Amino acid sequence: MTLDPILHASPIIQLHAAAAIVALLIGGTVLFRRKGDGPHRALGKTWVGLMAVVALSSLFIWQIRMFGLFSPIHLLSLLTLFLLWRGVTLARQHRIGLHRRVMQGTYLLGLVITGLFTFFPGRIMYQVAFGPEGATPAKWAIFVAAVLVTALLAGAAAYVRYTGMGRRVVTPR
Repeated sequence: MTLDPILHASPIIQLHAAAAIVALLIGGTVLFRRKGDGPHRALGKTWVGLMAVVALSSLFIWQIRMFGLFSPIHLLSLLTLFLLWRGVTLARQHRIGLHRRVMQGTYLLGLVITGLFTFFPGRIMYQVAFGPEGATPAKWAIFVAAVLVTALLAGAAAYVRYTGMGRRVVTPR
């Protein structure tokens, strides 16, 4: 693993990558902590701002060109901006169930799924993860194992959170 590809990338790519990494961490925190309180709102606003930076900055990254300067990834950026707006609007309307689903979907689509595409050969994050010599079977195995462990931990945390497992049961006297 080396940070050289990011450090030598254009400033817009550096901004995009930094905002995406911080948004990934903050978004995960918001998804798995208590909802509706002051910290949730503050972290949520920060996350929405970071996601807007990620989506807007991606519109100026033109390394994959399929339609002039643009690619299907740019459509995902526009969709992400729409979903952010929709999620905030739903929260302001106190339609919390829909707000939750829209924001969870935005996190999954706008960060997790699109983030995995950045690890395709030839992309900068591929070079960050696997170095200039590229992927070897051992490096791929470590990468896949890390993704699977992260997914399992996130799934277990979501299961515990949404099933109420682990809550203390108080019996009336």
